[in-house]
Amino acid sequence: MTEQRYLADDTVRRFEATVERSLEDRVSLDGTHFYPTGGGQPHDTGTLRVADDPDRRFRVVDVEKSDAVYHTLEPAAGTAEDDDRSAVPLPESGATVIGEIDWDRRRAHARYHTAQHLLSALLLEEYDARTTGNQLYADRAHLDAAYDRFDADDLARIETRLNELVEDDRRVTSYAMDRVEAEATLDTDRTRIDLLPDSISELRIVEIGGIREVDDTSDAADPYDRTACAGTHVGSTGEIGEIVVTGRETKGSEEERIRFALADHVE
Repeated sequence: MTEQRYLADDTVRRFEATVERSLEDRVSLDGTHFYPTGGGQPHDTGTLRVADDPDRRFRVVDVEKSDAVYHTLEPAAGTAEDDDRSAVPLPESGATVIGEIDWDRRRAHARYHTAQHLLSALLLEEYDARTTGNQLYADRAHLDAAYDRFDADDLARIETRLNELVEDDRRVTSYAMDRVEAEATLDTDRTRIDLLPDSISELRIVEIGGIREVDDTSDAADPYDRTACAGTHVGSTGEIGEIVVTGRETKGSEEERIRFALADHVE
């Protein structure tokens, strides 16, 4: 079983690992920082090379998690004579490899995923609208919510509040928690634990910090959001940047889709 190292530290860009299994066009590693498709977040891409043979270098073009995390590889351009890239053999079991993540893509996904958490928390708090699904891309995202219909004033309000939360620069943290304890002590409307497969017994909880009131003498303010999530995130909401709500559409009976993008991805 692949150690999912991105769960403990999603800031790592380059790492070393050992090949556990080599298939026709895929390898599994003993541990990886490549994020596999899941939770509405697309997989990472990047490169993988054999540590003691720089000519055996591959593009990571897909990452999927099943019994292990599998990395689909294509030989990188220029790694074989006459550009016959099919002639480059995949890393064999036991080989030490160096992985490097395409950071621009990962960073975009992390910004959008954290923005989605803000939007989910905002819709639940101010509209009593529970998130029913979401999908992120490197230049846009959308979220589905249980709500009758958002009008133009709602969308303007949502955009304003999202950017206020960004400007607050709230800290984003994560930690592991036993599922039974989480179900007994946390608000499942916010954590959305019920959406996870029963086979997951230990959860990764992602928190977006609260703002302490001036007269609050407690050690920490209650978090603005607390969600079970395996995705990648930025370190604080200020790193998201300006968010633009780009539209809405009805997705069915009492379900709405809100589309949004980061300002640097809006023409």
